[in-house]
Amino acid sequence: MKVKIDTKEKMHVITITEKNLAANMTEEIKQNLLKYLGEPVANVIVNLKNIAEIEPEAAQTLAFVQQKFYEQNHSMVFCELQPEVTAFLDKTGFLETLNVTPTESEAYDMVQMEEIERELL
Repeated sequence: MKVKIDTKEKMHVITITEKNLAANMTEEIKQNLLKYLGEPVANVIVNLKNIAEIEPEAAQTLAFVQQKFYEQNHSMVFCELQPEVTAFLDKTGFLETLNVTPTESEAYDMVQMEEIERELL
């Protein structure tokens, strides 16, 4: 899986440069994203702007990985989904389980707000 990684102060922005997230990529998706849980900066924004198609198994993997982040008090936000991907995720019920924002800037704001919430609690 080809990705572009931009590390910021409190998060990593991972842009997947593939066109399709296929079922045979699920293990690679898990490994590439879960490794950030062991780093000092463990919040992740996943930019899906290049993804034109996602298979159900890949969507399920994204939901699983996101849950692992929240179980360990870290944030994972998906952003910039293409309309076809949003429609597919909505139809399959995954859109309700994923933390999604329209833009990368809004994803950044969401991570910041979640960080503040964790500090207050």
